[in-house]
Amino acid sequence: MSADQRDVGTVFVALADPTRRLLLGALVDEGQASATTLAVRLPVSRQAVVKHLNVLEEAGLVTAGRAGREVLYRLRSTPLEASARWLTDLAATWDRRLGAVKRAAEAPDVSGQRQLDQPDPDR
Repeated sequence: MSADQRDVGTVFVALADPTRRLLLGALVDEGQASATTLAVRLPVSRQAVVKHLNVLEEAGLVTAGRAGREVLYRLRSTPLEASARWLTDLAATWDRRLGAVKRAAEAPDVSGQRQLDQPDPDR
């Protein structure tokens, strides 16, 4: 497994939790926010928000920076973009494979064998 695949996996694990997705949405709306500000928008405690933000930070999806006594979190789009590119590449690979299967299934019978979509005349 490449480092990029591990990074994508970490992003998907972080995104698997609905609370973390809500946090990312809140950060999109706010631009940057403290855990306290974010906790007001969610049905979880501030401590739970901090734990979720730590998971998002480890996945590279948010950065934390001090502003006086507050820690402000900001969304990082780079890991999301990398994950979207990986998904796009994966989808293209599957499209090519499925296209090849479709062409093979629809190809005229040149080998003397029956095609996949034709019934067996001996049955």
